[in-house]
Amino acid sequence: MRAVLLGVLAALGLGGCAARNPSIRRLPPETPAADNAAAVMQAAEFAAAASAAAARALGPDAAPALTPLTAADAPSMYSYDPWERLNRYTYRFNAQFDEAVFLPVANIYRRLPSPIRAGVHNFFNNLTEPKSVVNFALQLRPVYGLRSVGRFVINSTLGIGGLFDVATRLKLRSYLTGFSATLSIWGMHPGPYLVIPFLGPSTLRDSVGQLADYGVSYVINLADLYRGDQSWALGTVDAIDLRANTDFRYYASGSPFEYETIRFLYVHRELIEDEALHAKGPPKVRDPGMPAGR
Repeated sequence: MRAVLLGVLAALGLGGCAARNPSIRRLPPETPAADNAAAVMQAAEFAAAASAAAARALGPDAAPALTPLTAADAPSMYSYDPWERLNRYTYRFNAQFDEAVFLPVANIYRRLPSPIRAGVHNFFNNLTEPKSVVNFALQLRPVYGLRSVGRFVINSTLGIGGLFDVATRLKLRSYLTGFSATLSIWGMHPGPYLVIPFLGPSTLRDSVGQLADYGVSYVINLADLYRGDQSWALGTVDAIDLRANTDFRYYASGSPFEYETIRFLYVHRELIEDEALHAKGPPKVRDPGMPAGR
């Protein structure tokens, strides 16, 4: 009897595999030193081949070629990453979790009708307004805090609990802020680069800011959403909505320097945002097409 059951299960498994044409994807090995050496050698060979081809095309009477750029001429890709070994391990863990669990669930979520997805997205965006009110007060920017209060009241009432972004239609634009921005205004540097499990790239200051922002939401506890079993469901749906609205794909570029590139872009984007925070003028306006930083 056991042999018959095993045979039936094997036949079903083979039939299912044959019908679905599976494609197994493996993450590339994490060998930064070897990847760097190979990439440098490949770049040197490419530059030599390009120079030889250009010389043949121009002929012997052509003007002398321009001086090629060297590594010293390129902008530095260095970012403060004292926990690089742990960060790389966490990055690969996040990539595996994203491919196996997070992204498939987000793809299923994308199949929902767009009005439903827009309503869920607006609902979570509306929940960020009280956090912005608190942080604008700490930043001594009461005008923008009042704007966030107005948006929250309008969207929570006329927008039916935040399902519709009525405030934006009334020309009341949304401004993003959080405790990380507050710490920046107080003079705190972003600190070392940090990859957080499940959440992705961050810095020490950003991670502290995220904890503080969650603490604010937990204390305010709108509609009792942040305590009890409903808080787990709320956080799960929020994470799925955020992932579904993020186009990033791990290892999609095929570059051996993806970790370094993501680190460079994240840290330097934060430094640019810090400069904007300390400059005169309004805070950064959220692009309606981008997910809110929750």
